[in-house]
Amino acid sequence: MSPPLYEFHLPLCPEELLKSGGVNQYVVQEILSIRHLPSQLRAFQTAFRAQGPLAMLEHFDTVYSILHHFRSIDPGLKEDTLEFLIKVVSRHSQELPTILDDATLSVSDRSAHLNTLKMNCYALIRLLESFETMTSETILMDLGGKGKKSRIKAAHGFDWEEERQPVLQLLTQLLQLDIRHLWNHSIIEEEFVSLVTGCCYRLLENPTISHQKNRPTREAVTHLLGVALTRYNHMLSATVKIIQMLQHFEHLAPVLVAAVSLWATDYGMKSIVGEIVREIGQKCPQELSRDPLGAKGFAAFLTELAERVPAILMSNMCVLLDHLDGENYVMRNAVLAAMAEMVLQVLNGDQLEEAARDTRDQFLDTLQAHGHDINSFVRSRVLQLFTRIVQQKALPLTRFQAVVALAVGRLADKSVLVCKNAIQLLASFLANNPFSCKLSDTDLAGPLQKETQKLQEMRAQRRTVATAAVLDPEEEWEAMLPELKSTLKQLLKLPQEEEISEEIAKTETVEEVEGHIRQLLAKASYKHAIILTREAIGHFPESKLFSHMDPEESEETRYLNLLGSIFKGPAASTEEKNPQKLAEDRDSGQTVCKDKLSVLEPDKSRENDDLVKQEMLVQYLQDAYSFSRKITEAIGIISKMMYEHTTTVVQEVIEFFVMVSQFGVPQALFGVRRMLPLIWSKEPGVREAVLNAYRQLYLNPKGDSARAKAQALIQNLSLLLVDASVGTIQCLEEILCEFVQKDELKPSVTQMLWERATEKVPCSALERCSAIMLLGMMARGKPEIVGSNLDTLVSIGLDEKFPQDYRLAQQVCHVIANISDRRKPSLGKRHPPFRLPQEHRLFEQLREMVTKGFVHPDPLWIPFKEVAVTLIYQLAEGPEVICAQILQGCAKQALEKLEEKSTTQEDPKEIPMLPTFLLMNLLSLAGDVALQQLVHLEQAISGELCRRRVLREEQEHKTKDPKEKNNSSETAMEEELGLVGTSADDTEGELIRNICEVELLDGKQVLAAFVPLLLKVCNNPGLYSNPDLSAAASLALGKFCMISATFCDSQLRLLFTMLEKSSLPIVRSNLMVATGDLAIRFPNLVDPWTPHLYARLRDPAQQVRKTAGLVMTHLILKDMVKVKGQVSEMAVLLIDPEPQIAALAKNFFNELSHKGNAIYNLLPDIISRLSDPEGGVEEEPFHTIMKQLLSYINKDKQTESLVEKLCQRFRTARTERQYRDLAYCVSQLPLTERSLRKMLDNFDCFGDKLSDEAVFSAFLLVVGKLRRGAKPEGKAIIDEFEQKLRACHTRGLDAMEELELGQGAPSATKKQSAIPRHQHLASAASDNDFVTPEPRRTTYRYPNSQHQTSKKKPKIVFSSDESSEEELSAELTDDETPKKTTPIRRVSSRRHRS
Repeated sequence: MSPPLYEFHLPLCPEELLKSGGVNQYVVQEILSIRHLPSQLRAFQTAFRAQGPLAMLEHFDTVYSILHHFRSIDPGLKEDTLEFLIKVVSRHSQELPTILDDATLSVSDRSAHLNTLKMNCYALIRLLESFETMTSETILMDLGGKGKKSRIKAAHGFDWEEERQPVLQLLTQLLQLDIRHLWNHSIIEEEFVSLVTGCCYRLLENPTISHQKNRPTREAVTHLLGVALTRYNHMLSATVKIIQMLQHFEHLAPVLVAAVSLWATDYGMKSIVGEIVREIGQKCPQELSRDPLGAKGFAAFLTELAERVPAILMSNMCVLLDHLDGENYVMRNAVLAAMAEMVLQVLNGDQLEEAARDTRDQFLDTLQAHGHDINSFVRSRVLQLFTRIVQQKALPLTRFQAVVALAVGRLADKSVLVCKNAIQLLASFLANNPFSCKLSDTDLAGPLQKETQKLQEMRAQRRTVATAAVLDPEEEWEAMLPELKSTLKQLLKLPQEEEISEEIAKTETVEEVEGHIRQLLAKASYKHAIILTREAIGHFPESKLFSHMDPEESEETRYLNLLGSIFKGPAASTEEKNPQKLAEDRDSGQTVCKDKLSVLEPDKSRENDDLVKQEMLVQYLQDAYSFSRKITEAIGIISKMMYEHTTTVVQEVIEFFVMVSQFGVPQALFGVRRMLPLIWSKEPGVREAVLNAYRQLYLNPKGDSARAKAQALIQNLSLLLVDASVGTIQCLEEILCEFVQKDELKPSVTQMLWERATEKVPCSALERCSAIMLLGMMARGKPEIVGSNLDTLVSIGLDEKFPQDYRLAQQVCHVIANISDRRKPSLGKRHPPFRLPQEHRLFEQLREMVTKGFVHPDPLWIPFKEVAVTLIYQLAEGPEVICAQILQGCAKQALEKLEEKSTTQEDPKEIPMLPTFLLMNLLSLAGDVALQQLVHLEQAISGELCRRRVLREEQEHKTKDPKEKNNSSETAMEEELGLVGTSADDTEGELIRNICEVELLDGKQVLAAFVPLLLKVCNNPGLYSNPDLSAAASLALGKFCMISATFCDSQLRLLFTMLEKSSLPIVRSNLMVATGDLAIRFPNLVDPWTPHLYARLRDPAQQVRKTAGLVMTHLILKDMVKVKGQVSEMAVLLIDPEPQIAALAKNFFNELSHKGNAIYNLLPDIISRLSDPEGGVEEEPFHTIMKQLLSYINKDKQTESLVEKLCQRFRTARTERQYRDLAYCVSQLPLTERSLRKMLDNFDCFGDKLSDEAVFSAFLLVVGKLRRGAKPEGKAIIDEFEQKLRACHTRGLDAMEELELGQGAPSATKKQSAIPRHQHLASAASDNDFVTPEPRRTTYRYPNSQHQTSKKKPKIVFSSDESSEEELSAELTDDETPKKTTPIRRVSSRRHRS
């Protein structure tokens, strides 16, 4: 082959190949026209068949021309070119191994193959990039449209996405050859490597590369780059390119993570991880805070890389630590997530080395520290990471308490997301706790105390033993000597005991006998020690110890010296007498010590093991107890979050309580009950969460059989009913109704309940009662559960027996009431309501029970008869007849009792006295009948009249002649407009009202007979002083007043007098409820008495304040009373010492804040009243109240208006306390730049008050708030405001005027016209004592006709800025005024509550 005349240089851009750049450099001679391209390509193919891949040397211009005209040529030509180039490169890669192995390859042939290789690769890669560019443009033009794949195929003639992978695999195959020998000195030029890798990076830049369908392409690119890294020294370039791509392409993080992890593992290129991480670590944190896209890419890369290769990444973590102190929270999250992955995957387990444990502890310390990060997303991420660590049991036990404490602390976080994750972390702790499946701190406290006491005893015993062990043998010998002498004297008098010799015979050495004697002496077995010594003397005559006996000494002394020598070791006396044997005796002494240690060693080791086990047990119990206490603490916090946070948090709270309940924490029942009202939530997610919680807790009990499961389910539900309030029972009823309607309760449950109710299975009275209650709840969902067993229920609870179980009878009535629909019948109903005949056994039994129980003083009779009367009116035909009979029967019995008293009295002049309970029962019964009669008329009778009218009209419409139908166009129009139905409704309503006004309390009616008695009891509290009687009478009076507006009007003064003057909180509380109902029924009558309703909000009795708060909440939110400045009494309840009342007030203002500008309109009056020195509240409580109320002001216009009004109020304020209060209110508003301008405009109003330190501090707080979110252009105004503040504070208002004059800014003439208005405001705001108002004699109105609004947009004014003509017109004349007036102005709250 002739040597080539040129060298192919890889160009940076295609145009370079058209210009000559050096000697022998290849230049494209001609760019062929489009029409010549097919023929030239065919010529190239012919040459390829003849010459092989080297044909490219002669035909490169053809391929270059195709690339040049790529956008204009036919798709078929593109496909042919691609297919042919793949064939050329594939053929060349197959031939190259043989060529490269040829040692005789000439320089010209090597150069020819090198040029061919470069030309082939350049052409194929350029073609690949051209296809890729066009595909990307097609996708962008058709973004989100359908049929993209077909359009791409139409553009290229084939599916390019399927053709990329073979091209990349071919290039990979080519690079895997040892092609470096084609270059001089076997050094591959950088341009060639860049050409191949550059196309890979351009492919990765395509946003669709991360799609699942492009996975083969991603893998091919990864392998191609892996070969470049391992064989062509591409490390540095790859690192730089990856960093750049992460900064600019958001989709590439997971793709590059997969590639880098593959290179680090399969290709052995672990160093690339270090290079990339080092580059990221060296990025300036401040720069990353300005480059959020780059930071996001780096963070995602680090997070996913830590999941894949945590061990490799761990060695490079030190370079990333600077980002933990950077401003970008995303990077902090990424570094923390990487640490967590290393703890989970690398640093997990008990067999870690010391260095690994230290690293793990450092990582966990860092995670805990960032649990208090300034950014809520970081705090939330830390809690999520700890949740994973806990779930995978990778958290060391020593850190349990600290991380639990962190989670409990984060429950109070202001971020909802953090709170949610804190709850999830605590739930994970519960599910994965290593302590127990039951975590009751009360159950754990007992064992902990017991085992701790045992441990203390063991430690004390060990100290005693240790003390004994270190005693001097001489001292021990002296201590035992007296008793030893006594024993020795007794034994010397006795003959030697021969049987002991057998013991000696078994021993082998003198040392063993010595040890045995020493043990006996230590155990105080002196007798056996002496006998054994006597035998040893005879048995070991050759022993120096036992044979050395001084004959001059007495036998007692010889034995004592011998025993002393054995116990103490070599004796001093022996040493003095036998100095030559000193060494031998010392050896003997060492032997004695060793013997003693050998004797004590097993016991000591066993004691140490026991002590260690006990310490571990106590530590375990202590950790379990501490964990349980923390969970209990968390329960208290989490339960408060159930109604204050977003839906997701509420769902987490519910799930948490389900888990806590499953772990047997006693306080869990409180949370389970507390979630019950959420069943009424308007959020479907919350409602469903509650249902799911009760499904998990109650519908899947443990048991071997269906019956056992049913029994467990009933038992669990019965526990919820213990001490349950009415609200709790209603919520549980709704849940059970839902379960029954969805057939989630098995028939075995219903059967078991009936067995309990009928006492077929043994059960207590309470269990029987709860079974009936549960049946009633289920009957709401399926009335046939009760309807088919009505007679059975009557037999269970209403049979004649004595004494009667009124609690059971009451529950039976509740159950039976669920047979019918208690709602008002709709107009569209065609069927008459469900009613039972008067003669039905149910009503006979009810009449008997009420009448017979009337004369017995049973406190449960009153609630029973109330339910009985309600049931009669609900189910009976003609209920008024039955109730009239009951009333007559009871009244007759009362008269008979009175006659009995009069006949048995000795003194005929003495007035007979009726037992108090009889009078109370009679009035209570009359009140119940009166109220139920009213309800019956307005609901049942009215509904039935409507139903019959609709049926009648339909019947008439059917019987009408067609001509009449066409002629009555006017009637048809009226019907269309709904006027006919409206007038009919009015007629029926007027009929019912007339019955109530004229007939019900007419002298001929039964109810009218009880009115004089009722009024006499209520008007004479001194004569009828029994508390129960007073409560029943006041409640009955309220019920009678509901019937008739005339009767109500005549008795209102009595009602409100009792409401104020009664000494019984129960009476005041009952009347508060009654007057609230009257305010809804007869609003015009009660309206003048509204101040007296507000007055009960400051009642000294907690029960009355709570009732008043509830009643006023309903009245105000339903717009049934006028909201004036007296609503400040509701505001004072925010600081009530009773948490329930404070929560009620907070809920009231939360709801009121949703009613337009209500709170904004009331705030000036509330501030005036609460800061009034005569009737306001103390300063600290004032701050608490206003902080809550001002948090509802969130509109800029409201804030600006309030700022102006509050500033102007400084002129009318009378005391320094009022200055401070106004300044505090200004400081609590969400101020803006426009609000600041308002303050500057009104600076004269408060400038002279700035000498007060508290006022000045409040305005400085305003400046601080404004600075935090200020724009650069607004800072000048803030500085000017602060300068004025400081000038006035230090030198007074005159200094401020001098300052303004110096700046040329006169302000003395600003807003002077505002002063007279606010002087009037101050006079209006000071409340004088009101006398009892006169009811206006206007026609009473009903709620439906109450709201009449003007079409003109109302001007927003404050009630304190208006004249009080309406209030003046409500004054009573002297003869109408109650004897004692009640001032509206607040008296000191401390006097009432002390």
